[in-house]
Amino acid sequence: MTRPTVLVTGAAGTIGGDVLRLLRDDPEAGFDLVLTDADPDEGADSPVRGLDVRDLDATTRALEGVDTVIHLAGAASPEASWEEVLDLNVVGTRTVLEAAHRAGVRRVVLASSNHVMGMYDRERAWPVYTHQPVRPDSLYGVSKAMVEVLGRYYHDEHGLDVLALRIGWESGDWGAADDELTRAMWVSPRDMAQVLRRAVQAKVRYGVYYVVSDNPTRPWDLTNTMVDLGYRPQDSWQEAAGEEEAAGEEEPAGEEEPAGEEEPAGEDQPKG
Repeated sequence: MTRPTVLVTGAAGTIGGDVLRLLRDDPEAGFDLVLTDADPDEGADSPVRGLDVRDLDATTRALEGVDTVIHLAGAASPEASWEEVLDLNVVGTRTVLEAAHRAGVRRVVLASSNHVMGMYDRERAWPVYTHQPVRPDSLYGVSKAMVEVLGRYYHDEHGLDVLALRIGWESGDWGAADDELTRAMWVSPRDMAQVLRRAVQAKVRYGVYYVVSDNPTRPWDLTNTMVDLGYRPQDSWQEAAGEEEAAGEEEPAGEEEPAGEEEPAGEDQPKG
């Protein structure tokens, strides 16, 4: 039986590297990855093909025979200009969805962001649920809200499966999370790879889902991510911090404490 093909856009971007290697090597995946990027990294472990997702004809050709698209390409900075997010996030996502529709793709998994709801975080109006009205905290957040709306339209109008993942802050370096909110939104490469696999395989045909690790202070609800997708986060920034701290406190192997000085023979210690 032929394994389905999953094409990844933006494979050389922020959520590439370790995440896609873990996804590629996951024995439960059951699908083959095709990695693409507008600016492919020639030194990557897996070959990354060149693909500009703003080119409708080229993207449609690339998606022929593909089962699922994991769409990671786009501007990733909350400080990005409107011109940049409009071009890369809004136009690029519409192009991918249209190409997927034309090519007969079954499903598109969209990379959205917690910044779609960032005003709740700014005001500490927690917890935050996916069914609440969007309140973006930046033009980047606005563009990701538009990504979700485009996905809703292509699902309703064309029957395309669309799952939008509101991804927190993915990084293999938990220590770079230097404030409470960033720690709460941290998602490990292992958890990110897991949720991508589950998004490809889930029976649900449409949904919007938060993705963070099992951080004790997270204010974003993961209930539907766990119920619909079967997501079970394995990591938390607190555990990662504890493991690193414990490792740093271990005595170097093979080293002995210096011997104490011996007291002169025959001398009595003073009595208390």
